[in-house]
Amino acid sequence: MLHKLFLTLPLLSLICLAVASPLEPRAPVPGLIDALLNGVLSTIGQLIKDVLNGVKSAQSGEISTKPLICLSSVDKCCIWYDVSKDLTGRFKGADGQCNDNARAAIRMGFHDAGAWDKYSTNGGADGSLLMDFGEIDRPENNGLQSIRLILREVQQKYKVGYADLAQFAHNHATVTCPKGPRIRTFVGRKDATKAAPKGLLPDVHDSADNLIQLFANKGFSAHDLAALVGAHSSAKQRFVEPAKANFPLDTTPGIWDVNFYNETLQKPRDERIFVLPSDEVLSVHPKVNDEWKSFVGNQPHWNEDYAKAFVRMSLLGVDNVNALSDCTRTLPVARPNGK
Repeated sequence: MLHKLFLTLPLLSLICLAVASPLEPRAPVPGLIDALLNGVLSTIGQLIKDVLNGVKSAQSGEISTKPLICLSSVDKCCIWYDVSKDLTGRFKGADGQCNDNARAAIRMGFHDAGAWDKYSTNGGADGSLLMDFGEIDRPENNGLQSIRLILREVQQKYKVGYADLAQFAHNHATVTCPKGPRIRTFVGRKDATKAAPKGLLPDVHDSADNLIQLFANKGFSAHDLAALVGAHSSAKQRFVEPAKANFPLDTTPGIWDVNFYNETLQKPRDERIFVLPSDEVLSVHPKVNDEWKSFVGNQPHWNEDYAKAFVRMSLLGVDNVNALSDCTRTLPVARPNGK
């Protein structure tokens, strides 16, 4: 399912980044992230808790330009202004829509974070898929080779963490798409020290019940799953049916809109699109169908639900939530009207 979808800093700043150890040992996470969000929390920890509990929006319009003097020893977001500018050039097409690189980056964010559940002692949003642990050779990650090379090039250029880059690129690509949400974006994760567990990513031929349980083990409700699957709004299929390679999953793959939800339900379907078997069974499942239909024609509802669910996704397996920094302000401005 999701794995078919899912495509000048001062010298002092670079020195500070270079001496940071990306391979800091990762302690086993005690189950779901909710277990980490108790007791005394940092400002960021409290923000994350409020977002996941629906107290605060998972989207943010805060935006700023890079200060003339920006020291990473003081502001952890300094380098991300440069990364963001670079990714805009790679993710935004001449027509103003998100391109194939952006589509792949969205899928990359899912695949890197999604290889985790509450029983795992490693994996999750740790950058392992971008690193040299052989995950890119797994069948479920086929099609991500090109975006992996692009993001590794970006990582080498700016010396950012692989774990943060995989999630930052997803959020950047999402808002690069017209109408896409500007998801709260955190940095400071620890990079992987080994490959993620196998067998924890969804399969396009799986049953709806199995998919719902798979995501429940990661901390997501069926409601969340309905929202997350909407990322297929910007997707194209390449491997499920080779004869229809590059067919989009809705009629507007360069725009982050809710057409996907209605077009998946329609029968007969538009011949220009391809519907994944997993999307078809989820769309009519009793635990998903009501929420699925509630997104039809309701962009703000979907954007907020997706953003909230993806904040959780981007923190799967992350055990240092209180030490993260909010760098949402470095993302491009959202284009809610599609222009």
